[in-house]
Amino acid sequence: MKKIAVILIKVYRIFVSPFLVAIFGRGCRYRVTCSQYSLLVFKKYGFLKALNLSLRRFFSCHSFS
Repeated sequence: MKKIAVILIKVYRIFVSPFLVAIFGRGCRYRVTCSQYSLLVFKKYGFLKALNLSLRRFFSCHSFS
C-alpha cells in the first residue's frame, strides 16, 4: 500500500499540482509542500499513520483551515 501511495503522490505532483496552481494561483502555504511532506511520511512510517499525518496536513492548508 505504501508503494502505491508514493506513486500516486508522485503522479499528483507531476500532472495535477501544476494544473491547480495555474488555475487557482499560489500553491501550498507550507515551506515543505503537502505532497513533499506526504512523500516523506509515507517513506518513514506505516501506511495508516502516514495517511493520518498527510490528511491532517492537507486539511490544515488552503481553504480548509
